[in-house]
Amino acid sequence: MKATGVVRRIDDLGRIVIPIEIRRSMNIRDGDPLEIFVDKGGEVILKKYSAIADLEDMVSGIAQSLADASGLIAMVTDRDQVVTVAGAQPKEFAGKPIGSVVYQAMEQRQVLHFTADRHRHPGPLVGADEDKPCPFTSEVIAPIVVGGDPVGAVIIASREAGRDTGTLEVKLAETAAGFIARHLEE
Repeated sequence: MKATGVVRRIDDLGRIVIPIEIRRSMNIRDGDPLEIFVDKGGEVILKKYSAIADLEDMVSGIAQSLADASGLIAMVTDRDQVVTVAGAQPKEFAGKPIGSVVYQAMEQRQVLHFTADRHRHPGPLVGADEDKPCPFTSEVIAPIVVGGDPVGAVIIASREAGRDTGTLEVKLAETAAGFIARHLEE
């Protein structure tokens, strides 16, 4: 753990303000849930909370089912990173930050579908490098929306030339995103 040099006082309601610089560097947005940990030494640790990461076993099973049904790569993300991947080596995508096109799908709260013959998306699907070429030839991105707020996405992607995602993959991604959302609402 490293010190930031920032000291804040707790107000009369027990609140502290996390400086904007720290929120930006940690990608913490207004309304993001933070989990509070306390250790034996008296340290209080704040960590971004991911309900999807808490369901890693379930969403891993869903990703594996999607990969098995489609024969393509399936990923489930939270608002920041890829939580699980099936149909590819986990180290290739798991834990990587989501790209701007996934943020776009979540913010618009709509399914985005890209194929080789239709327009390509701006920015990366996975990873922070905006200039790096996308390794996929076709993708479906379905946002997971809980209570009107986007909490993640289901992605089905192909990197095989001539193997585009189609209507089936769109429906699979939409169904999986809806299932995860309903489970999180319970």
